[in-house]
Amino acid sequence: MQIITTDLTGLDSAGILDGFDYPAILVSSTYQILAANDLYTHTFGEIIPGDSAYCYKVSHQYDRPCDQAGESCPLAACKKTGHREKVLHIHNTPRGREHVDVEMLPIFDKQGTLSYFVELLKPVSHASAQASKDLMVGTSPSFNKLIELINRVGPSNASVVLLGESGTGKELAAKAIHQSSSRKDKPFVTVECAGLTETLFESELFGHTKGAFTGATYSKQGLVDAANGGTLFLDEIGDIALSQQVKLLRLIETGTYRAVGSVEAKSTDFRLICATHMNLWDMVERGDFREDLYYRINVFPIHLPALRQRSSDIPLLARSILSKLHEQTAYTLSKSAEELLMQYPFKGNVRELRNILERAVLLSNTSEIGAQLIESSMASDIERHQEPQDLHSMEHRHLLRLLAQYEGDKSKVAEELGISLRTLYRKLRPLK
Repeated sequence: MQIITTDLTGLDSAGILDGFDYPAILVSSTYQILAANDLYTHTFGEIIPGDSAYCYKVSHQYDRPCDQAGESCPLAACKKTGHREKVLHIHNTPRGREHVDVEMLPIFDKQGTLSYFVELLKPVSHASAQASKDLMVGTSPSFNKLIELINRVGPSNASVVLLGESGTGKELAAKAIHQSSSRKDKPFVTVECAGLTETLFESELFGHTKGAFTGATYSKQGLVDAANGGTLFLDEIGDIALSQQVKLLRLIETGTYRAVGSVEAKSTDFRLICATHMNLWDMVERGDFREDLYYRINVFPIHLPALRQRSSDIPLLARSILSKLHEQTAYTLSKSAEELLMQYPFKGNVRELRNILERAVLLSNTSEIGAQLIESSMASDIERHQEPQDLHSMEHRHLLRLLAQYEGDKSKVAEELGISLRTLYRKLRPLK
C-alpha cells in the first residue's frame, strides 16, 4: 500500500483499497490521489507525492481535470450522480499509452457527504494504443467507443452481432469479446458462412456420419461440437440459406443438434457471436432472413466504424501492418505518406490499407516509404473507386495526387491551386 498523503482524516485507506482485485487508488473530491494499493504500484508504478499526485496528471499528464481537457471524467460524473461511473480512457503507463477501463466508486461519510472516491483501473488486454501485430489498435473516439462496448458485453454470455462494412475487423472484434469472457481458455471457432452450400453448411456446423451422403467416407465432428464450452463465431451470417436458418434457430434455442445422417441428439454449450456487412432488418422485411432468428442473435449489436470514420488511427494501423508484412526490415512511413493515407477514402477499410502497404513494401528500395510510392500503390484502387464521377470525388483524387507530388507539403499544393491553406484543409476532409 502506498500512502501519498497523511491527510486522510481517519479514513482506513488500506482496508478500502486492499480488498479489490484490480489496481485501485483513493482520490479526493479535488482530484488528489491519497493512496494506492499494491496492485496499482505494480501495474502503473509509484506515485510521486506533492503537486504531481493528481489523477489527471498521473494518468494523462494534463494540467487540468479530464472534463476540462475535452475528455469524459468519471469523478465529475460521480459527483453529479452519486453513483458509480465507468469510462474507457487511454493512460500513460511505464509501458507507454494503454487502454484502461476506469470505474469510479463514491464513498460517503456518516453524514452522507461525498468526499472520497475509489478509482479502479482495469487494463484492457485485447486492444492497444501502440502498434501491435496481434491486437486491435487505435486511439480515436470511435475506436475507443467500440472497445468500451466490447468491455461491457465481454464478461457476459449475451449473443453479439457485429455490424459494419467488409474489412473493418469484425473477426478481430469477435476474438476480443472471446478474450474478455470467462470462456477465453476454451475454443474460439469460426464458421465462414459465405459461399457455403446448404448441405455443406449443415455438415460443417453439425458434422456428419459415415455414409450420410455421397462422398461421406468417414464421420466428421461439427464445428458446433468443437466450440463446446467456448465461442462460436458465424461470419457473414446473412449468407445462410433460409432452409438452414431454422436449424440454426433450433440450435440456439435448445442447445441441441443432430449430425447429418444421425438420429442421436447431442447437446453443446457455446457463446454465439455473429457478423455481417448486410442490413439484416432489410433482409427480414424482404423475407430473406427469419425474424425470430434476427431477434435471437441481435441481443447486443455492435457497429464497427469504417476506416474513413477513424482516419486518425491510420498511422498506428499502418505501423502495425508493416511490422507484420516484413519482420526482417523495419519499414516506416514518411510524414507525408501518413498524411496521404489519412485523406484516402478506403472503401475496403483495413483490408485495403493492408493491400496498399504490401504493394508499397514490394516496390520500395528503402526502409522509408514516401508519399509518391504510396500514391502509385493506390493507383489501381483509385481506378476502382472512380465509378462515382461527382465533382467532389474527382477533386479529392486530384488533391491526393498533388499531395504525393509535393511530398505532403500543403503550402505548395495550395499555392499550385491558387487557394488558401485553410480552403485546402477543408477540401481535404476525408470523404464520408
